[in-house]
Amino acid sequence: MTSPMTPTPALAPRPAAMARSYTILSAAVRDAGLLHRTVGFYLGLLAGLAAALGVLVTAFVLLGHSWWQLLVAGLLGVLLTQFAFVAHEASHRQVFTSGRANDRLGRILANGVVGISHTWWMSKHSRHHANPNQIGRDPDIDKDTISFVEEDAVQARGPLKALTKVQGYAFFPLLTLEGLNLHQRSIRSLWTAPRGNTRTLELSMLAARLIAYVVVVVWVLPLGMAAAFLGVQLAVFGVYMGASFAPNHKGMPIVDAHAKLDFLSKQVLTSRNIRGGIGMRFAMGGLNHQIEHHLFPSMPRPHLARARALVREHCAAHGVPYTETGLVESYRIVVRYLNRVGLAARDPFMCPMVRIHRPV
Repeated sequence: MTSPMTPTPALAPRPAAMARSYTILSAAVRDAGLLHRTVGFYLGLLAGLAAALGVLVTAFVLLGHSWWQLLVAGLLGVLLTQFAFVAHEASHRQVFTSGRANDRLGRILANGVVGISHTWWMSKHSRHHANPNQIGRDPDIDKDTISFVEEDAVQARGPLKALTKVQGYAFFPLLTLEGLNLHQRSIRSLWTAPRGNTRTLELSMLAARLIAYVVVVVWVLPLGMAAAFLGVQLAVFGVYMGASFAPNHKGMPIVDAHAKLDFLSKQVLTSRNIRGGIGMRFAMGGLNHQIEHHLFPSMPRPHLARARALVREHCAAHGVPYTETGLVESYRIVVRYLNRVGLAARDPFMCPMVRIHRPV
């Protein structure tokens, strides 16, 4: 049961029986062994990523003062995103059985390799998982440079209003700045956090990683080339991260701030899967199985494809729309949705029905 479901303004509560149905689905998933950890897979993946990082470092040293370094920078942006995927999975307890081991791995990868605060990410992402696409509760749709709900678009002023009017078209170009945004938010969140051992540790790791990285690049390359290297790496990292996370919920139904939904309905109706096999699963770090990931956040990446069959069958039996589409089509949906929201900035007094049905 697959369809590129047209987003609606809000979701209504579903029958109470839906809450009980998740228990049935969860038991089927557990009996199939899909919650068992696949440590060997993740160790092999990390070994491969570490080897790839070694190759890039070697190429960086051997190329010297060459503009081919920008290719290395782009590949480094891709590789750091792959490390971020594993850090994300560690934060969900997908890698190891032990919570402490997952936290340790997540902190090393996020802070020490990628340059993003593990604590900040955990806090933000946990709130998203608890209430996806719910106004006032999901930080991923909070008011920012991009408006994800019309109420925020109406409030846009000045240059931001001009941007909001065409924000769908501007979304992917703006992702070139997302890498820089993630780094600065991580540092700012830790800087303003209450003092403690975790705060000190993560700030130290971020500072060491940032200083060492910039010093090495500036030391090896001329200043202009070094700036270009850092810019390309950050741009590729931001676009890859955004292009992997954005298709999952953007353009899906918005949940009213006061709505009460059962867990299964809340997670399935606000999430979108991306079609594809092993290649897509690797490219998106398992995020292409967003529905299964939201229903079972601790499920290891290799089991998500098998879980998909169980979840689709369960949703079909209970009349729950299961949304799955191609990657390119998901991007079209995101652009159309953001542009439709941006209509509110063009004409804040437009009739809501006209705003919903008027083509963008």
